[in-house]
Amino acid sequence: MEHFIWNVNPNILELGPLQLRWYGLLFVGSFFLGLMILTKIYKREGKDPAVLDSMLIYVMVGAVLGSRLVHCFFYEPEFYLSHPLEILKVWKGGLASHGGLAGVLIALYLFAKRYHTSYMWLLSRVSIPGALTAAFVRFGNLFNSEILGLPSDKPWAIIFARVDMLPRHPVQLYEAFSYIIIFLLLIVIYRKVTPAFATKILPAVFLITVFTARFFLEYTKTRQAAYTTDLPFTTGQILSIPYIILGILWMIWAFKSVSKDQKYDKASHS
Repeated sequence: MEHFIWNVNPNILELGPLQLRWYGLLFVGSFFLGLMILTKIYKREGKDPAVLDSMLIYVMVGAVLGSRLVHCFFYEPEFYLSHPLEILKVWKGGLASHGGLAGVLIALYLFAKRYHTSYMWLLSRVSIPGALTAAFVRFGNLFNSEILGLPSDKPWAIIFARVDMLPRHPVQLYEAFSYIIIFLLLIVIYRKVTPAFATKILPAVFLITVFTARFFLEYTKTRQAAYTTDLPFTTGQILSIPYIILGILWMIWAFKSVSKDQKYDKASHS
């Protein structure tokens, strides 16, 4: 059986030591696309989108710092603890999405505090383009021929010629398309429910769907961590579990708070 061979140069342009990579273009581009989506949301809800330029900086810094630190200390701790200066060399690659989300959560909290914005409202609206950013990152991984899937004889398996000649699960595409579907789901929910309920429910939907997809797709990936544990889970799965639990608890709270609001409304009109 012949399989599709992927042998794309990860660099778009090389000028001496300077490189423009597909990964970087997709990563940064996803944030600017997210900015456009949030601008429409702000206008739709009567808020001033002028603050979004500042928020973009907060989010990008938080995402890079969080994803870099979690990659270094959860996926390759022995190497980076022995070579701490290597932590600063982000351009060499090595970003963990779990840490990126943690960094964004902290960045948004600092932004909300400084600009006197509801943190919950902000989280719920940012979750929409956040799913799209996750998809773009996985497309970037595809161009880098990294985050590889396990060997497979499926007809849609891909040979990453820059790594080896084994046909593998294109897990980058599995994840990217999953996140695009989640992005569309979040948009539908946002448009169908009231703004107040969207604030409560969207972060929960984001956490549950994104990290459940990540958890199960880990079964088609090669192990990324440079160490092993006695647990039957990969590092990516272990890091996903707290987010899934948080999402479930958040969802329960969202629906309980709605029922309480409805009871309050009935009592006030009786």
